[in-house]
Amino acid sequence: MSDKTERTPTQPTGRTGDTIEWTAADAASIIRVPRASDDKYRRGVLGIRTGSNMYPGAAVLGVDAAARTGVGMIRYLGPEVPTTLVLQRRPEIVTAEGRVQAWLVGSGMDAGQRTDAETSLLRRALGDDVPCVIDAGALDLVPESGSHTIITPHAGEIASLWHRAGVTVERSSISDDPVHWATATAERFGVTVLLKGARTIIAGPTTRTISVTAATSWAATAGSGDVLGGILGALVATNAPYLADEGAGILSRVAATAAFVHQAASVRASGGGPITALDIADSVGLTIADLLGGDPR
Repeated sequence: MSDKTERTPTQPTGRTGDTIEWTAADAASIIRVPRASDDKYRRGVLGIRTGSNMYPGAAVLGVDAAARTGVGMIRYLGPEVPTTLVLQRRPEIVTAEGRVQAWLVGSGMDAGQRTDAETSLLRRALGDDVPCVIDAGALDLVPESGSHTIITPHAGEIASLWHRAGVTVERSSISDDPVHWATATAERFGVTVLLKGARTIIAGPTTRTISVTAATSWAATAGSGDVLGGILGALVATNAPYLADEGAGILSRVAATAAFVHQAASVRASGGGPITALDIADSVGLTIADLLGGDPR
């Protein structure tokens, strides 16, 4: 591994108001480049429980994005319909249970439609003593998660999370002050929060708040959040070894890097015009190559 990939990820360098604006250099320091001696297990294994028979595309998008972000192996464990589609798109995906370094759960699920068996499987993932990314249809389980957890809600999902905790807040209030609500949510629930929006806010329970500002509005398209979840899950899995030395604080920097890669891949895919979520996923690999080569795009 090069010197850049062996060192501890750098502290952020840019400043904007009360938050740290994440930069290309910051993002590059979080991306692990495999050494010649690394095998697929040493490069990180990501477990994914996403998608449903009603929303199978979320699984395909998240898995595809994760595969392009540099993780060594993906174990996709989902229902029959999304499993079939995932394997059609990415035949290298493993569908057998086994050890993982991180979990991504919840994308393309509906908490109100989950069966008891599905909920039990999600709880088992959250209790697996590895870092976890919780999205969409598993956000109701956040109070049961541990400190090594990143949640990826939009403003409406933050409002629902607080409502379940007995606090009423309007979605518009969260959109008007995302820094406050991301920070408050991180402190209240003891997790790292990636609050999605045109200006994505990342906050940890005890870490400085980070922002990533979108460079194109074309990324606001169906399935874009599922792609972000896949990128984030892969980066968490590849950075899991740092948790032992740095603790949960590294999760904010990993989350910010995922948001940066996502917006940079959106710009690359768009070229100034409309894009789809799969276009963003397709651009992730070359976007990471740009970052590692010093290209600020």
